[in-house]
Amino acid sequence: MDWGNVTAEDLMDALREVDWSLPPRPLPEFFSRFTVPRSYAKWSSRLKCNLYYYRTNYFIMIVVILALGFLRRPLAIIAALLTTLSIAFLNDSFAGTFSEKVTRSVRQFSPHLAAKMRPSLTPVIRGRPSAKRAVHVCGQPRWVFVLIFSSASLVLWYLSCGLLSVLWALLIGLSATLLHASFRTPNLKARLNTFREEFRAVWRNYSEL
Repeated sequence: MDWGNVTAEDLMDALREVDWSLPPRPLPEFFSRFTVPRSYAKWSSRLKCNLYYYRTNYFIMIVVILALGFLRRPLAIIAALLTTLSIAFLNDSFAGTFSEKVTRSVRQFSPHLAAKMRPSLTPVIRGRPSAKRAVHVCGQPRWVFVLIFSSASLVLWYLSCGLLSVLWALLIGLSATLLHASFRTPNLKARLNTFREEFRAVWRNYSEL
C-alpha cells in the first residue's frame, strides 16, 4: 500500500473498520529504531503507517497517561470511561462484538428477549444487499448508545470539574503519539502487515460481488 496516497479520511475509515482486539506490539519493537524523515512525503507516509500498525500501543499509551491525570478525580475516571465507550461504539468491530456478547449473555436467561435484540435482516436484491448494512447494538441503531454514553459523560465531566485535566493529559498523549509515529522507522513487519490488510480488503470486496 502506498501510504503517501492515503488520505486522512481513508485512514479514519480504516481505523473505524479495523479489529482493535489485536494485542499490542512488543515494547522492544515499539521502541526499536528512530530516524528523522528526509522529506514531508516520507513523514506523511510513515505517520499513517505507524498510526495503523501501532494503533493498539498508542491507545494503551493514551489511556495510561489519562489515568495518571485522573488519580485525584475518581468521578472524572468514570466520565473518561464513558467517553471512551461512546467513541469505541463508532468502531464497527467493537460495536458488533459488544452486541454479540451482550445478546449471548441475555440468551442464557431470556431467549425471547435475546431474539428481539437481533437486528433486522437487510433486504437483498439480485443477490446483493440493497444498501450498506447499518450497524446495530442489541437491536438498536448504534447512534443510540453513542448518544447515551456521550450525554452521561458530559454530565460527569461537568460534575467532576476535570475537563481541564483531561485536556492536558490528552494533549500530552496525542503529542507523544505524534512524536513516536513521526520518528519510528517502519520495519518489515509493518509493511507486511499493511500488504496483508490490503489483501483482506480486496478479498472482502471481491467476496461481496
